[in-house]
Amino acid sequence: MARASSTGAGLLLGLIRDGEAVTRSDLVRLTGLARSTVAQRLEALLQHGLVYEAGGSASTGGRPPTLLAFNEGAGVVLVADLGATHSRLVASDLAGAPLAEVALDLDIARGPELVLGAVHERFTELLRDIDRRPGDVRGIGVGVPGPVAFHKGEPVNPPIMPGWDAFPIPAWFAERYDAPVLVDNDVNIMAVGEHWTQWRDAAEMLCVKVGTGIGCGIVVDGHIHRGAQGAAGDIGHIRVAGHDDVICRCGNVGCLEAVAGGRALAARLSEAGLPASNSRDVVGLVRGGEPLAIQAVREAGRYLGEVLATSVNFFNPAVIVIGGDLAEAHQQLLTGVREVIFQRSLPLATGDLRIVPSRLGDRAGAIGAAVMVTEHVLAPDAVDRALQTEVAA
Repeated sequence: MARASSTGAGLLLGLIRDGEAVTRSDLVRLTGLARSTVAQRLEALLQHGLVYEAGGSASTGGRPPTLLAFNEGAGVVLVADLGATHSRLVASDLAGAPLAEVALDLDIARGPELVLGAVHERFTELLRDIDRRPGDVRGIGVGVPGPVAFHKGEPVNPPIMPGWDAFPIPAWFAERYDAPVLVDNDVNIMAVGEHWTQWRDAAEMLCVKVGTGIGCGIVVDGHIHRGAQGAAGDIGHIRVAGHDDVICRCGNVGCLEAVAGGRALAARLSEAGLPASNSRDVVGLVRGGEPLAIQAVREAGRYLGEVLATSVNFFNPAVIVIGGDLAEAHQQLLTGVREVIFQRSLPLATGDLRIVPSRLGDRAGAIGAAVMVTEHVLAPDAVDRALQTEVAA
């Protein structure tokens, strides 16, 4: 059936990208456009390197039609998944495939100028490693461990990010790259990565990150749900009953993060005389068979399950993905989570519910950020605007 609405070059690129159209005849048939119009718009895509001719297909009589393919190497996407204490930076092609990456310890509390300066240095090194230049960058994606006003790309009162409130991250990068910059909460980009690569058949999904803190990415009808102000999914600051003596960094008491987050578990184990200063140390103790650490992680899973049980009854997701540092001890953590969810949630909501560990591990956020950016810069309207701007220039 011919497609209506937008019929610019961006739509043609989308059809080629998705594999729906591989020849000029396919484009004419799917869009309903005149062959001359398709030829004109396709020529613009070919000239700008977004599409290339991949050879001929099998002939049904006469000269075989030329195959068209999306040029994944027509640009580079840079992404930075910034956590509380460690980060992953990746240079990807326009299909989201990593070309070069680096993981580094980076304390987000050092402030935006120092942290983003370090990110820019690593971006420069990554581009050099793959023999690309700043002018090849088509978009930048950044994930941060705090609430974000997505339409502005600015953190909003992030509890563990001193100095970042309302900091204009896109404007900071705009002085160094001529490319759009998208900023989102680190759990949202993790959810995008998990959903895009593993769970596209699940229209509704929760993706929980349990590391230094705790957060949740919400997928509704296949898309991230950010809420009215970008604060959706901040389950780390839901109150857990019976812990009014525990003060959270946000200033409230009894928050899930302050009770079951990696920093909280490490502090309790340290007080018990065990060598634990962060969530990774907690996982190391669990893997080493330390009984107190195993008990602490399983108990943390139960507290997380209490909060998620309410979410299951309210939202009815098909899948709950658990990631983050503590999820590396997923046998103990998920045992506690499942125990409480299946006790306290309605049978109808849990009948087909899958509660699983992250399949991408600590690469989920970087993959999700790359997907977020490529889907933005290759959207039909964005492609049309970019081509028109280059022609006008």
